[in-house]
Amino acid sequence: MPIIVNLDVMMAKRKISLNELSQRVDLTLSNLSILKTGKARAIRFSTLDAICKALDCQPGDILEYVSDEKRTTSR
Repeated sequence: MPIIVNLDVMMAKRKISLNELSQRVDLTLSNLSILKTGKARAIRFSTLDAICKALDCQPGDILEYVSDEKRTTSR
């Protein structure tokens, strides 16, 4: 999928654990982990809003688009 989830990068920059973020955004650990590992198929805007508020960041800090062409040439 050409959407890369950089949630782990933002969490590291903000020095926040998965447990703490889970509590702040009121999302289960398993659902947050699925999002963090890039295995999620979708994200609600309300969830993205809560994550951005908790991490004091923009959606573009968490989500990145990489075309299939760029992904194959960078490997």
